[in-house]
Amino acid sequence: MKTLVYVETYDGEPQRGSLGVLSKAARLGGDVTALVFGAGEAAVTLGRYGAKRVLVADDPALVAPLPQPRVDVLARLVAERGFDTVLCASSVLASDVAAGLAARLGAGLNWDLTDLELRDGQLVGKRPALGDSVIADVGWKETPRLALMRSGAFEPLETGGEADVERVAVEIDEWSLRAVMLEQAHEESEGPSIEEADVIVAGGRGLGKPENFAVVEELAKALGGAVAATRAVVDAGWYPYSTQVGQTGKVVAPKLYIACGISGAIQHKVGMQGSSTIVAVNKDPNAPIFEYCDFGVVGDLHEIVPKLTELVRQRRG
Repeated sequence: MKTLVYVETYDGEPQRGSLGVLSKAARLGGDVTALVFGAGEAAVTLGRYGAKRVLVADDPALVAPLPQPRVDVLARLVAERGFDTVLCASSVLASDVAAGLAARLGAGLNWDLTDLELRDGQLVGKRPALGDSVIADVGWKETPRLALMRSGAFEPLETGGEADVERVAVEIDEWSLRAVMLEQAHEESEGPSIEEADVIVAGGRGLGKPENFAVVEELAKALGGAVAATRAVVDAGWYPYSTQVGQTGKVVAPKLYIACGISGAIQHKVGMQGSSTIVAVNKDPNAPIFEYCDFGVVGDLHEIVPKLTELVRQRRG
């Protein structure tokens, strides 16, 4: 298998999701190549995550996070170098790129995959269906095979090693340059993003009112984690959409997920069930989240969470 992994970067750093996909590709075996866009400072680190070769595409047309110039580069590399598999970690940009590449190559694209395996020499993807209540096997009729992996599906694993770094010629079609990014804004925030955080403290409608998110924020700060929210909270305008976890939000897989005042409906479970350890605090002993959390506390979160925050601070000094 000859695999190309599109590694997305932010401020020159490879994103955690892309490193996880690269690690998975390495475990599947075969010839694994990573592709990065930009100056290439991140390229030297990718060998540690399983890349045998790193291709660097650097051009002014690739500075803005626009999909079509990236599709041009990917399409030419796949055609010229004979990659039979292209893997991407899910993001807004990567989703656009994967869809455009599939259309350009006339190739099959499977998306929202949570795992990949080789079965009798054939690549098989695992995709949740019916609200994540079942896992379906999906495949490809021919190559190249394109796969968009669910955010947080794989943990980045360093295996050591170095990769050969090669700069590739960049040719962009004129029509791909017609879209121009006029401005790029970033939301100001403290601490890690929910996609990158090892610890997430999430709040739901059980908090009672938006002001009570301060309780969740204090615990997250004490733990060095990030704050997340449910769809109901976001829809009510209590917290930003960028923090929403669930079927219509983001999928996360931290080492520790603390759910405060969250009932645990299937739509929310879809977004956080990959967490290593799930702790739930809810006053309703029949809340669905108690069926799948690792540790459950039945009680008033407004009493329990501040005490937990205080204990964490004492322990950390």
